[in-house]
Amino acid sequence: MPITHTPAAPVGITGTGFIGTALAERLRHEGHEVRGVDLHPDPSGRWSSLGATTVAADITDPTAMAVFCDGLDTVFHTAAIVAESGDLEVFRQVNVNGPLTVATAAKSAGVRRFVHFSSVMVYGFDFPDGVSEAGPLDGADNPYCITKIEAEEALAPLHEPGVFDVFIIRPGDVYGPGSVPWVLRPFEAMASGLWATIGADEHPLINHVFIDNLLDGIWCVLEAGRSGEPFVITDQRRTTNEEFYRYLLDMLEVGEVPSISATEALGFGLDPQAVRYLMRRGQYSADKVATLGYTPQVGLSEGMARTKAWLATLPGVEFRS
Repeated sequence: MPITHTPAAPVGITGTGFIGTALAERLRHEGHEVRGVDLHPDPSGRWSSLGATTVAADITDPTAMAVFCDGLDTVFHTAAIVAESGDLEVFRQVNVNGPLTVATAAKSAGVRRFVHFSSVMVYGFDFPDGVSEAGPLDGADNPYCITKIEAEEALAPLHEPGVFDVFIIRPGDVYGPGSVPWVLRPFEAMASGLWATIGADEHPLINHVFIDNLLDGIWCVLEAGRSGEPFVITDQRRTTNEEFYRYLLDMLEVGEVPSISATEALGFGLDPQAVRYLMRRGQYSADKVATLGYTPQVGLSEGMARTKAWLATLPGVEFRS
């Protein structure tokens, strides 16, 4: 379904990476004028090939964001520091001040809708199994978790129904062609023989969502006009890390890999925060978005097949079958 009944409405996207590019592709397919902004936009030329325009600017610069937002109907905010650890104040500058600066500029420019990409990491690492949008939220002493919570709180006062609708999306672990944390980085580690299964005896889960399914879910939320409240979007599938990453291992025809505990992983020098990400044992509920008609259309096997086709296009990657 289209995000608006006026397909020509100009749309802005902050962040021209994995999710931002997928958004641009879908919006251009619907006939929208698309404008993107990033510090280093469109290095691959993908946006220009779509007929979308990009500008180089800092999302924390109010003047630059005022220029960027001028004339737009909807702004999708995907830009963020996405990392397991780092300096909290650096995270705050980008992940909290960034969306607040963009949203403030958007509202002043007469933008109608602001779609903020938050994260399921607002629940921290040790959340109740089946946790819903109601929480509890937990910063978990982690800069990404903390700043995703703070960004939602900072944006709330700007929400003005019917004038400036702020939509809050909490995606699961987004994978698919172009995904770095959940596809490319583990794939490269596997190809280098540096991969191990961590904490298999505790059956940690990955709450994956294929990129196309994520966009479908967002479109359901926008079509329903459900602004001012958060929505979790996942593939609604209980998948262990071991099962998910086995798809990537099979692409490389890797057999058994070492299995180590979380404690052993820390002993090998892995980032403690990265280990925490891999040891989540709960599943997030996506029941709320399902009430709007969302059903994941791309299953895990199909999603991984599409991901493999993308990996095969990368330099130096060659599969036997």
